[in-house]
Amino acid sequence: MELSDANLQTLTEYLKKTLDPDPAIRRPAEKFLESVEGNQNYPLLLLTLLEKSQDNVIKVCASVTFKNYIKRNWRIVEDEPNKICEADRVAIKANIVHLMLSSPEQIQKQLSDAISIIGREDFPQKWPDLLTEMVNRFQSGDFHVINGVLRTAHSLFKRYRHEFKSNELWTEIKLVLDAFALPLTNLFKATIELCSTHANDASALRILFSSLILISKLFYSLNFQDLPEFFEDNMETWMNNFHTLLTLDNKLLQTDDEEEAGLLELLKSQICDNAALYAQKYDEEFQRYLPRFVTAIWNLLVTTGQEVKYDLLVSNAIQFLASVCERPHYKNLFEDQSTLTSICEKVIVPNMEFRAADEEAFEDNSEEYIRRDLEGSDIDTRRRAACDLVRGLCKFFEGPVTGIFSGYVNSMLQEYAKNPSVNWKHKDAAIYLVTSLASKAQTQKHGITQANELVNLTEFFVNHILPDLKSANVNEFPVLKADGIKYIMIFRNQVSKEHLLVSIPLLINHLQAESIVVHTYAAHALERLFTMRGPNNTTLFTAAEIAPFVEILLTNLFKALTLPGSSENEYIMKAIMRSFSLLQEAIIPYIPTLITQLTQKLLAVSKNPSKPHFNHYMFEAICLSIRITCKANPAAVVNFEEALFLVFTEILQNDVQEFIPYVFQVMSLLLETHKNDIPSSYMALFPHLLQPVLWERTGNIPALVRLLQAFLERGSNTIASAAADKIPGLLGVFQKLIASKANDHQGFYLLNSIIEHMPPESVDQYRKQIFILLFQRLQNSKTTKFIKSFLVFINLYCIKYGALALQEIFDGIQPKMFGMVLEKIIIPEIQKVSGNVEKKICAVGITKLLTECPPMMDTEYTKLWTPLLQSLIGLFELPEDDTIPDEEHFIDIEDTPGYQTAFSQLAFAGKKEHDPVGQMVNNPKIHLAQSLHKLSTACPGRVPSMVSTSLNAEALQYLQGYLQAASVTLL
Repeated sequence: MELSDANLQTLTEYLKKTLDPDPAIRRPAEKFLESVEGNQNYPLLLLTLLEKSQDNVIKVCASVTFKNYIKRNWRIVEDEPNKICEADRVAIKANIVHLMLSSPEQIQKQLSDAISIIGREDFPQKWPDLLTEMVNRFQSGDFHVINGVLRTAHSLFKRYRHEFKSNELWTEIKLVLDAFALPLTNLFKATIELCSTHANDASALRILFSSLILISKLFYSLNFQDLPEFFEDNMETWMNNFHTLLTLDNKLLQTDDEEEAGLLELLKSQICDNAALYAQKYDEEFQRYLPRFVTAIWNLLVTTGQEVKYDLLVSNAIQFLASVCERPHYKNLFEDQSTLTSICEKVIVPNMEFRAADEEAFEDNSEEYIRRDLEGSDIDTRRRAACDLVRGLCKFFEGPVTGIFSGYVNSMLQEYAKNPSVNWKHKDAAIYLVTSLASKAQTQKHGITQANELVNLTEFFVNHILPDLKSANVNEFPVLKADGIKYIMIFRNQVSKEHLLVSIPLLINHLQAESIVVHTYAAHALERLFTMRGPNNTTLFTAAEIAPFVEILLTNLFKALTLPGSSENEYIMKAIMRSFSLLQEAIIPYIPTLITQLTQKLLAVSKNPSKPHFNHYMFEAICLSIRITCKANPAAVVNFEEALFLVFTEILQNDVQEFIPYVFQVMSLLLETHKNDIPSSYMALFPHLLQPVLWERTGNIPALVRLLQAFLERGSNTIASAAADKIPGLLGVFQKLIASKANDHQGFYLLNSIIEHMPPESVDQYRKQIFILLFQRLQNSKTTKFIKSFLVFINLYCIKYGALALQEIFDGIQPKMFGMVLEKIIIPEIQKVSGNVEKKICAVGITKLLTECPPMMDTEYTKLWTPLLQSLIGLFELPEDDTIPDEEHFIDIEDTPGYQTAFSQLAFAGKKEHDPVGQMVNNPKIHLAQSLHKLSTACPGRVPSMVSTSLNAEALQYLQGYLQAASVTLL
């Protein structure tokens, strides 16, 4: 693509269309941009547009499109083509910093993100001058530019907060510190001075405080991994200024908005974080500053109001106290009973109150409320911080703290009892206090794992939780209902099974509650209870115990999906999946109506899939329906196909990317359920599965391979007779997969199914080519994973076509190749094979090579016979060799940049483990002994002499054990 006005004009028009609300206009425009983004100059055209276009909307649109393009394409993935040509990469890096700094803030943010994505890959090695260019801009004195640099630096360096320690990381941080720490400190001091100079200029202060917030965030990132020498030497400067800023109050920076935190609050919140970091990690060096910070932060907490805008500040300030009170050598600061009482009274109790803003969130923004309350999302709430502080204080002062709070809890409950409809918030705070007091250790999977001995959880449950849940009206006091359900969820391991069984019908009843939070919590609590494990690792509740409630449970769960706001509620769908899984055949009578409801839901959400967890559990529930029904009645598979195929066809035709891998997994499950030949409806689909476009999306690969394996297992004869022209396409897929380090194992799964199931004559003409491709890959890049798969394949081939056929195909490619493969690959590497079925295949294959391959007995290959036997005994007896060569020690993280549907394995669509030699060989050691016996009868005297002269003593002893177990001898 030329950098021409005509192209800029075209691009502008298509960008405009991508903003159109009408999908008929928007989708084709998006597809067009996707189709041209591989062309040279495409990113430069976008940058030119965002610099020169007169239309502001187009500028912003170009900057977002550019950022997403960088996100998808900048990373160079091994085995895949480089998606951005080198010239474009160089031009982008040369211009982007300048462009970012000279753009308005909205565009600056997008470009700043793009720089940090590029920096993540290229900095420092491939972009050495980035830092210098950024630091030089500090001199400009223009805070629009300076804040642009700071924002970019923040997005570049914030990953230091969660990276694992490594030499590479330390080298990079050292490089950054050398170039950046001093200019940052100077900028910090200069900015604070400017704040005093401009103390009466509100607009100047706003810009300066934005800089101070970014500087404080950078301080946190640069100090996170370890305490840098530079910051230790300059601690006085930083800490004194941080302390001053914590105590500062400037009327001009106060905002009238009660919801949105102002600059002053954001800055103080970050300083609390910085102080907590030093108090936790560098307490020795920070010790002399700590009392000052404790006092300042204490004063902050006591004087800050209850408005929402102060939430982050208050929760960070409380978190600071929580992190300090847990450290043994700060214990003395909190020992005094009056200090503890004062903390409880002035900090903890007020911040546990359920405020008007919480009530509003509970009713109007329930999704966010649930995310915070159930999942402990990162948005720190006051309540969570207060709860953490209670836990921190209980570490050293459990007795006194429990004593102080018990008084509060009792008086709150008394207040509630006087007038429940007015004072229900008192009971809510009491339940919250009991929960935070009682829970010492907690996991998402098991609830509370360690509880405070001083709190009687069962008594509280019976007296204060059950009565709320037993009341006839499920819509009365929704917050207290939610509290009660959450109490069951959290303390499910501390409350007896009898009490939990009493709760189950009450929870089922609350699935009908109008409040989204209440019916969501009820579904979540049921799901958690159904996964609890009993003493012998079976589920705590049996299907028989839940059987009396089956009908009402399923009815209410599916009804809950029709309640306003819950049509795609992932907690309800997960509870449906878990109920199916627990109840098994008890659900069969209800399946016909349930599968109709599930398919209607699938059709509705496929129009615009937006809730990945909901979608995943929905497909799991569909798989469970199929599995449970077809286990009892395999013929029922036809009914499922009738119900599902129309929707599946629509999903495939509309290319709903998120759902395609799921559809293939469900189809594999259905196809594997058929006992005889493949129905014609599946054969019609077969050619489409080989289209290259489907294989370009990595998320499709595992599911497609599994589906093709199901085709080969069930219909190899049909394919050979009616679709023989598709076999080259099938092998083309294998060739594509084998070339990729990431997907070569999938290529072998496919190849193994072809070898195992296809009639030999249908693949005869391709066999040699298959082996040549494998040898080329071995020469170009030999990885441990490839070798393991290769060993399983050649042994499977040997079992299927015979040992002589394997030797002949190797030597047909190149004379003496067979000996090289034995010597260089099979004998030294067989120990690396893992997995019971894989080891068994290799054992049976090697046994065939030893006992059914004449050239092994009377050619130059004979010298390899004993080493091969020795390696087979090693495979049986020695531990698996799981060492990996140094150059392969890379951490394989599935973090392909940009939105690409990752493959999500459906647990309940799982493929049964298949043992291709199960019919033929039960015990491979006995099989070896019998085969050696048979060989020795054919050439008496030779086998014992080969074994006794060359096999080491230990291996010989094992071999004699096999012969005894098989009751045979060597002649």
